[in-house]
Amino acid sequence: MTGTTDWAEDALRLVLGRVAETAAQVGDRFPLYADPDDGRWTTTGRGSWTGGFWAGLHRLRALHTGTAADRRAAAEVTARLAPWAEADTAARGLVLWYGTAPADGADGAAAALRERAARSVLAAWDPRLGLVPWGAALGGPRLRARADGVPGLVPLLAAAGPEGRAAAAAHLHRHLDLCLDGRGGGGRPVPAWRLDGPHGSRAGEADPAPGWTRGESWLLLAVADGLLLAGGDPAWRADRLAAAAEDLLGSGEFLDGPVVPPAEAGAPGGPPDTSAAAVAAVALLKLARAPGVTGARACADRAETVLRGLVDDHLTRPGGDRPAGMLLDGCYDAGTGTAVRHELVWGDYFLALGLTAVLGRVGLGLV
Repeated sequence: MTGTTDWAEDALRLVLGRVAETAAQVGDRFPLYADPDDGRWTTTGRGSWTGGFWAGLHRLRALHTGTAADRRAAAEVTARLAPWAEADTAARGLVLWYGTAPADGADGAAAALRERAARSVLAAWDPRLGLVPWGAALGGPRLRARADGVPGLVPLLAAAGPEGRAAAAAHLHRHLDLCLDGRGGGGRPVPAWRLDGPHGSRAGEADPAPGWTRGESWLLLAVADGLLLAGGDPAWRADRLAAAAEDLLGSGEFLDGPVVPPAEAGAPGGPPDTSAAAVAAVALLKLARAPGVTGARACADRAETVLRGLVDDHLTRPGGDRPAGMLLDGCYDAGTGTAVRHELVWGDYFLALGLTAVLGRVGLGLV
């Protein structure tokens, strides 16, 4: 990183200021996506797969302000994630890792929830499939594998002791087998698979299709976490992870493509997705710190470029008709046309996390 970080300080203040305004609006519900014109949130009662990012934003705000009131608010939102600990979904990684990992050591309840979730996820590990199945809690067939079932779940599983670390490594590599090696003839990763065919057969699913850029960012983030967790343990196959990172960086155009990618790479005229860019920026920051990664400096520089692009071109400022601190142009679901130019709670989270890391206030090996 080079030059002043005043831009990051100013942007982080806006994003975390938005957290307080959102909390006042949503009450005891969880924000999902906000209208780009007026900032009003669509909410969920239990948080769905995004609830952990709302808790994580509270934790980043508490880290930033240091106030007891913000720490209490973070603890309260995190406690409402507890029903997800035993839910049948690999998305528990998104919910329960990002909802608890930024907690400081003083929050014993968050640590206990993380440990409970880690044990529960380990119990769901399927050695026949070599992974934790996507599950049925969010609808659809249970025996699936998806790119968004890897980030968060890898470090969460690894928190369950030696058996959990082995399962985490295998879960990650099984998804790389499917998403990267299963694409056949190169091209974009295949992000979703059915695994319940005859004799354990597998088949790529049509939705989400190859070219789903947020899925590629999720995979890159999971690979970066794997490299940071490996620590010389041969089960993690660090050489293969480094090769996968290089593969993803190239196929996903993370270093030389548009700062904000289209939500679907096969539809460049469609909506962009700033949340994919924000996730990618954090993944790049992690890769810059991971051993064995070629081009660590390029990853760090690109991460800063992406974060600055998000801040300069997509973050609302004070004085307009909209609330300040909204990261606009996130795409919830391009296929159904749902919230295609909106503020997304996970986009806000990863932007805040990336900015906090640039400012040196969080260690990305832990979140």
